[in-house]
Amino acid sequence: MTLAGLLLVVHVIGAAVLLGTGAGIAFFMLMAVQTRDARLIAHVSGTVVLADFLFTATAAVAQPVSGVLLALETGWPLSEGWILASLGLYVFIGLFWLPVVRIQIRLRDLAREASAAGTDLSERFWSLYRIWFACGFPAFFAILGIFWLMLNKPDIGF
Repeated sequence: MTLAGLLLVVHVIGAAVLLGTGAGIAFFMLMAVQTRDARLIAHVSGTVVLADFLFTATAAVAQPVSGVLLALETGWPLSEGWILASLGLYVFIGLFWLPVVRIQIRLRDLAREASAAGTDLSERFWSLYRIWFACGFPAFFAILGIFWLMLNKPDIGF
């Protein structure tokens, strides 16, 4: 396998991990929250936080590195329009993901507190959950946009 081939495999796997982990995290968190069971939500959100650090964060670092190395290895200029658009969307996603990670940690902690106290989830939990939920949509559609750009490599002039 060539270096370009290896970089492509790493880049595609990283993209799949970002999309798959993001969708999986969202699905399991949504399903847990629908139960309104603080104990279950505390458990699931703990797993969500762990998965975000193990998988999403690792892939989030690997993606730009593998992408830049792949572009350089294959001769694509980093000023190529579709590459710049992809990088812009990547930064856009990061602007949503970083606060979401903090929110997930806080949701986990609030659910653990409610579970330990045997109380309902607080209004603060529900307020943060609504923000977490809303942040998922632009990030999800942006990552789909990156997939489209990577697969189609349209001629975009900047």
